[in-house]
Amino acid sequence: MGEIRETRPFVSWEQMNSFMIDAFKGYGVPEEDAKICADVLLESDRRGIESHGCNRFKPIYIDRIVKGTLLPVTNIEILKETPTTVVMDAHDGMGMVASYRMMEMLIAKAKEYGMAGGAIRNSTHYGIAGYWTSMASKEGMVGITGTNARPSIAPTFGVENMLGTNPLTFSIPTDEDFDFCLDCATSIVQRGRIEYYAREGKPTPAGTVISENGEALTDSQQILKDLVSGTAALAPLGGIGEELAGYKGYGYATVVEILSAALSGGEFMKALSGVSSEGKPQMYHLGHFFFVVDPEAFMGRDEFRKIAGDICRNLRASKKAPGEERIYTAGEKEYDMWLFRKDKGVPLGEAVQKDILTVRDALGLDYHFDFEDK
Repeated sequence: MGEIRETRPFVSWEQMNSFMIDAFKGYGVPEEDAKICADVLLESDRRGIESHGCNRFKPIYIDRIVKGTLLPVTNIEILKETPTTVVMDAHDGMGMVASYRMMEMLIAKAKEYGMAGGAIRNSTHYGIAGYWTSMASKEGMVGITGTNARPSIAPTFGVENMLGTNPLTFSIPTDEDFDFCLDCATSIVQRGRIEYYAREGKPTPAGTVISENGEALTDSQQILKDLVSGTAALAPLGGIGEELAGYKGYGYATVVEILSAALSGGEFMKALSGVSSEGKPQMYHLGHFFFVVDPEAFMGRDEFRKIAGDICRNLRASKKAPGEERIYTAGEKEYDMWLFRKDKGVPLGEAVQKDILTVRDALGLDYHFDFEDK
């Protein structure tokens, strides 16, 4: 990762957390739910995954509440429950709130029975997927989750966006200072990253997005419009066609789509576009799935942590490519970023600063940020 450098102004974690809680409350989110939502968003920035942090606070959550495609009050309905499973209906409320309740239930069940799984339907964007799996790993257990999303990925040999960016995410406890956490989309680049590029005025890397004519697209602003209109699609992990094994990413994206929809009895693919057949905004009706495994039910948590840690240490100690100083394991870069940012705060670019001030002024909240003085 090298030396971390930052030129953007920082806002303290405490101030940003307080502001987002008050803002969510201002738009009708109950206080306890607002605390969950703010923490999920800030966790993305703690890990340096800015595509899902403060960058998305206004455009994905606040704007959708205002537009009516996300309900601020989350009425969770338990559709089915067994000793080891749960199925929920989030009724178009805050996906982060429903997911938090789900993980609380599954962790308790896994502690008692060794494993537990659950699914949610009629949900909305649930933030950084690694937040939910990390809830399990912090308890010494393995967490697994996935979610479907608005159609963005084209199947191998296709150009139509059919599948969401559909992350398949794992958190595995180790005996190190950080757990192994693999949290990534099944496309080469996710929609949130393109949103970030657009906000920062940067192009999207060539080869990650294709037009309906099979051409590579790089204009981030235009790509976002084309994804909505269906005239562009993201390439799955591996890339376009078979030569770079893009069919593997396509296959994993399909696994996530099936588990997210079929386990919950929910909607899938084109039905998740957020746009009606008349072209009007509508609820997203996303689905998520979750699994928790307690190593204590196998050979014990301590032995599991030790072996997992040994595997990661051996990987990092292996022979490095010429010119490379360091090999990483999943979750390590995010831990390094947290060490860098924990005493500084969250860095905000000009576009996010503008969003924060717009929300503050619309609600008449009494906040002053240091970046206003520059």
